[in-house]
Amino acid sequence: MSNRQPEARSRGLWSDLVPVTTAAAREPVASRGNILGRIRFTDAPAEAALDDATPLLTTHMTNEHVPPVEEIWRTALPVRTGTAGDAVFAEDGEHLFYAVRLGPQPVYREPVRELYENALRFAWDHGYTDLVRMWNLIGGITSPNADGLEIYRDFCIGRAEAFSALADRFPQLSAATGIGTLSPGVDVAFLAAKPGRAVHLENPRQTPAYKYPSQYGPKSPSFARATFLKDTAAPESVTGTLFVSGTASILGDDTVHIDDVALQTEETLRNIGALAGGDNLRDHGLDGAGYDVKDLDQVKVYVRDAEDLPVVRNICESTLPADTDISYFNVAVCRPDLLVEIEGVCR
Repeated sequence: MSNRQPEARSRGLWSDLVPVTTAAAREPVASRGNILGRIRFTDAPAEAALDDATPLLTTHMTNEHVPPVEEIWRTALPVRTGTAGDAVFAEDGEHLFYAVRLGPQPVYREPVRELYENALRFAWDHGYTDLVRMWNLIGGITSPNADGLEIYRDFCIGRAEAFSALADRFPQLSAATGIGTLSPGVDVAFLAAKPGRAVHLENPRQTPAYKYPSQYGPKSPSFARATFLKDTAAPESVTGTLFVSGTASILGDDTVHIDDVALQTEETLRNIGALAGGDNLRDHGLDGAGYDVKDLDQVKVYVRDAEDLPVVRNICESTLPADTDISYFNVAVCRPDLLVEIEGVCR
């Protein structure tokens, strides 16, 4: 657990990355806050479920090269949990955690559209109208579906159609990650908040993903490069948490440093620095806020090829402070020529 976490606990929402063997970390002890939701990255998938009365999404993203971990989202507020069809959720009156698994499909477009429409309607109906952070964990992400279309592109069509159907309710896209898993199917989780606190950001070095040209698929990916969530105690201020989307070695809309994992990792960290910096936050109406790449915490690093893990680990751990929580995963990234992707939060 990062030494930087306690400061965030007065802000209403924070997370830990812990080994799955750390049972005490999963206990809803009052001093640790109440558990809003959990994502377990392990060696096999499972249906979303209430486990110890807390929502748990279990996804297959670890193998012999990386240990299993669990991401635990916590809140200082009392939590109510429940189920909604195949989904599980928890809410505290300010924040919503929602998670669901979609099993393997020959073609994902329609099932993904239905899943996303159900999820978005649930959030809206419960008053959580600011989407904050989404995770789309996709088995065989760059493999073909039954029609020969890449599964990620297939997925993006369904997701885009859901957002289009509910564009009057959710006109802005939030931070998100779309990354590969090691088993077929799609695992989806998201955080949402009551209105008035979320500010969505783009990166000055990159084309907005939702404006990608058609060479990257029939429908562009539906996400923002980051979302800043203002603190509950001071929604008019610029104190809060910056949720950094899955970020890669892309300038404009082009992959750069093809076949060079070290340069891709360094470019990715530069992209995060530009995204989180004060100049970019000021351009998005957050004058007075801003972060350095060294402020990144709760970091998840996705590395396509196992043999590249030592190189990526060395660069990340020499760039980020020693007390940074970092977990590594050996999974495919959303483009075949991307070797690494990085996400995290800044507080």
